Amino acid sequence: MRLKNSLFFLLMWCTIASYAQVDLINKVKDNTSENAKEGFQWETIIDVERTSVKNQGASGTCWSYSSNSFLESEMIRMGKTPVDLAEMFTVRNTYLEKADRYVRMHGNLNFGQGGALPDVVDMYKKYGAMPQEVYEGLSYGFDVNNHGELDAVLKGMLDAVVANHGNKLSTVWKTAYAKVLDVYLGEAPETFTYMGKNYTPKSFAKEIVGVNADDYIQITSWTHHEAYEPCTILVPDNWSNGISYNVAMEDMITIIDNALKNGYSVSWAADVSEKYFSWKNGIAYVPEKPFNSMTEEEKASMFKGPKPEMTITAEARQEAYDNFTTTDDHGMQIVGISKDQNGTEWYLVKNSWGTKNDYEGYLYVSKNYVRYKTLSFLLHKDAVPAGIRKKINV
Repeated sequence: MRLKNSLFFLLMWCTIASYAQVDLINKVKDNTSENAKEGFQWETIIDVERTSVKNQGASGTCWSYSSNSFLESEMIRMGKTPVDLAEMFTVRNTYLEKADRYVRMHGNLNFGQGGALPDVVDMYKKYGAMPQEVYEGLSYGFDVNNHGELDAVLKGMLDAVVANHGNKLSTVWKTAYAKVLDVYLGEAPETFTYMGKNYTPKSFAKEIVGVNADDYIQITSWTHHEAYEPCTILVPDNWSNGISYNVAMEDMITIIDNALKNGYSVSWAADVSEKYFSWKNGIAYVPEKPFNSMTEEEKASMFKGPKPEMTITAEARQEAYDNFTTTDDHGMQIVGISKDQNGTEWYLVKNSWGTKNDYEGYLYVSKNYVRYKTLSFLLHKDAVPAGIRKKINV
C-alpha cells in the first residue's frame, strides 16, 4: 500500500500535461509486478555519458529536467566538464515568456507548469544558463520543488490582468509578475561567481556550457502532416507553437539509434499513461494482448521478464494520437541501448523522479514503445543520419 501511495503522489506531479494529472494517476497507479527485476538479464550495448539522476519533486517541470540533463550530456560529449544546470532558471524564464504570450492572447493559451523540450534550448539562447548551486529556485519553504501554489498564484494574477478592469493594461503588471517569481523561486542574479570567476548567465552559457542553441532540432512522426516537412505538434504544452520535423515512424528509431551509436543522447517526450508503463519496475513495452483482455495472472506478471509485443504501424501510432490514448505526458532522456536475454534491444532512459525504483532512476523502454508512444524528441542535428537530414533540409 505504501508503494502504491508513493507512486500515486509522484505521478500526480510529474506529467508534462498537468491538466490531465487525475486521469493519468487512475491509469498508472497499479502498474507493478512483484520481483520484476529478477526476470530480466541486461547486456549493455551503448551507454552515453550523463550526469546523476535528479528529482523534479512536486512540479510539472520534467521538460526542463530532461532537456537540461540532455545539455549536460552534450557538454560531456564535447569534452567539457559537465555542470549541474539550474532547471528552475529555465522554468523562471519560461514563465516570463509564457505570461507575455498569455496576456497578448487574452488568456486563450494553455498556462501551467508544463512545457516542451525545445523550451530549454530557446531559453538558453535568449537568457543564458547558470549552475544549480547559484539558482535552486527554492525560496518558499520546501526542500524540493512544489509548484502547485506558485502556478495558481501566477495564473490568477494573469487572469486579473487579462480581465482589464482599468480599461487598459497598467505599466507595471510585468514587474509585479516578476516579483512573484522572485518571492517563490528567488531573484535571478545578473552576475554570479563560478569556480572563482564572475559570469552573467549569457557569458556562462557561452564560455562554460558552450553549446550552440541553433544546432538542436525536434523530430516527430505523424501521417496527418506532410512527410519530411516542418510541422507544429498540437498539444496544449506546446505553448510557443514550436516546430518539429515530421519523419516516417521507422525513421525515429533510425535517428535515435544513430545518435546513440555516435555518442549523442536524446531528450524524449512521450505518453506514460498506459498500464504497460511501470515506473516502479523500470519497464515500458507494448504487450501483444490488450490489457483489458488479459487474465489477472497475466496482469500480475506483465513486467516479469520479456514478453511478446504488439506490432506497431504508423496507422496505429496515428490512431492513438488522434483518439487521445497517446497524450503529452512526460519528458525523459534516452542515454543508451541494452539487450535482454532474448537478444532484443531496449533503450535505457534516464528519468527525473529520483532513484527509488528498481533501476535507481532509470527505465528500460522497448523500441516498440518508442515507436508507439513518442510525441517528439530533441537532439543535435548532426546526430541525424545524412540521408534523413537531406530530406528534412537541415
